[in-house]
Amino acid sequence: MSNIVSDFGILNWSIIFMYLIGNLLLGWIMSKRVSSAEDYYLGDRSAPWWAIGISVVATYVSALSFLGGPAWAYGDGMAALAIHVNYSIVIFVCIVFFIPFFYNSGVASIYEYLERRFGVASRAVMGITFMFTMAIGAASILTATAIVVTFVTGMSTASAILLMTSIVLVYTLMGGMNAVIWTDVLQGIILLAGAGIILMYLLGEVSPIGGALTFLQENGKLNPINTDLDFSIPPTIWAGVFAMTLYHITVYGANQFMVQRALAAKTIGDAKKSYMMMGFAAFFLYFIFFFIGALLYVHFEGKPFAQPNEIILVFAESLAIPGLMGILGAAILSASMSSTSSAFNSLATISVTDFYQMFYKKDADEQHYLKASRIFTVIWAVAVIPLAIAFASSKGSILEIMSSVGSYVIGAKLAMFGMGFFSKHATERGLLIGVAAGLIGLMFIVPIDQLKPIVDPLWAAAGAERPVIAWPWFAVIGATINIVVAWCASVVSTGFQSAWHEHSVPGQLRKFREENLNTKPDGWYIVPGKVEPIVWALPVFFLATIGFLAWFGTLG
Repeated sequence: MSNIVSDFGILNWSIIFMYLIGNLLLGWIMSKRVSSAEDYYLGDRSAPWWAIGISVVATYVSALSFLGGPAWAYGDGMAALAIHVNYSIVIFVCIVFFIPFFYNSGVASIYEYLERRFGVASRAVMGITFMFTMAIGAASILTATAIVVTFVTGMSTASAILLMTSIVLVYTLMGGMNAVIWTDVLQGIILLAGAGIILMYLLGEVSPIGGALTFLQENGKLNPINTDLDFSIPPTIWAGVFAMTLYHITVYGANQFMVQRALAAKTIGDAKKSYMMMGFAAFFLYFIFFFIGALLYVHFEGKPFAQPNEIILVFAESLAIPGLMGILGAAILSASMSSTSSAFNSLATISVTDFYQMFYKKDADEQHYLKASRIFTVIWAVAVIPLAIAFASSKGSILEIMSSVGSYVIGAKLAMFGMGFFSKHATERGLLIGVAAGLIGLMFIVPIDQLKPIVDPLWAAAGAERPVIAWPWFAVIGATINIVVAWCASVVSTGFQSAWHEHSVPGQLRKFREENLNTKPDGWYIVPGKVEPIVWALPVFFLATIGFLAWFGTLG
């Protein structure tokens, strides 16, 4: 592990300290607007749509992408980009179906929709699922940042995680959603600037670019479109277009962490425009991160690294450019602070609104719930520390690890919201049976390592061999089992329903039609299932990106 603390220099340290102070100062300023629990969750709806849009982009495209993206591409080449080719289609679905339901509800928790559609139990199950996956996500973000701190200072990774958690916790307790949004804007700008600087110098180091592309082609690292039908390979175009589309729909549509920003918008039009920014920007950003990883493979001639997530830092250090390590360090620290702060904020939101307020303290005032939210923020900050330390011992890309772990429960999220929107006969009892069946079935087909000694003999007894399936398909498997079992269990237990539920898509369309309600009061549909003309640009953009990737793969 490189220890460059003595060579880091006053300029680099000054840049980092200025950024840390700037973020904390911004959080302190915004904290003056936090006077209630609702302010803590949603802000005062003063942020413009473009700031919320940058926040949506920057929160998911964070330190994980800056470190994990290049590490992933260093190993799998540009084919890893296929996993992220689907964002324009994903955002299209979220804008058309998810946002109208959630924004019009006027609540802080998106899982209240499940209570209205099915019942309290389904809301509680999804809240628990969210908290489990979000804790893993927050831990992985902290790990990504600790790698930078360790690389720069030489302190142990565990100490770095403890230090960063403390800083993030202080910042989170001060700020509300407004602070999260505006620090995300700052983070996004600096993170992109850092990536741009790295890419510019990297292109110079590997020039001529034609030779670099040829080297990548010869080593099977150039073509982004892998058409192999082998389901054991994670980054194929089929996984990206089909499996990961379903995966990312739940990330952006059925995830409190992301949707909470849209709920903070002034109008539903602003909420939709903020999401559209992600639909158009995500592909370019991920292309930059993965292309950097591919070019680093050229630069280092494929040399293996004990910790792949440090590759981009090793290259940046080798350039010896005054201030560069400071800019990169500040960008990644800022990214972690804003992303982790948002994670803690959303975890506290669900803890209070979906559990504490519902089952323990129903009639307290706003000040009480604000205090409770801050207490839960502390609890979650402490809880993620051992998870982050466990992530730090991994040798793979933290971006890939986070995605694969989350894919075990993503099918339940997809099925619950999907059946809520589009199933006429689904009931809460059937839905919960489906959730259990989906998880059991997934663990039997693609078990975690701890279950393999139990599951493999069962496959052998049946005279079959357990299939090897890559993690992007876990969501498809889990959701399919979930939906089939849930529908059958619902029909068996309660029979066929005669009418669509009010909170299904057809039910909402019927309600607006029968009550003669205005579906487009401000030029944007407030009813799910309707598509504005500008939103059709998203699927068109998706087809264009597929064409671009096909062309890019021929450049070598």
